Amino acid sequence: MDINHEYAAHQSALMQASSAVSADHRQHQLAKASRIAGRIGAFQHELGAAAACAWNAAHLAAAVPSAR
Repeated sequence: MDINHEYAAHQSALMQASSAVSADHRQHQLAKASRIAGRIGAFQHELGAAAACAWNAAHLAAAVPSAR
């Protein structure tokens, strides 16, 4: 896994979500960011990295619908 590519893809998805013109597009981008966060967390967990917990929390937090 190219972890820098995954970090960049995650950031890009979040930026696209923040500038989305529709709720559907925003939700699609947030779901994409969540999937990427899950992959990053799993990869870091396999390496024993402490940061894996933060990525897993980001992935799980995205699964909870926002109150917006």
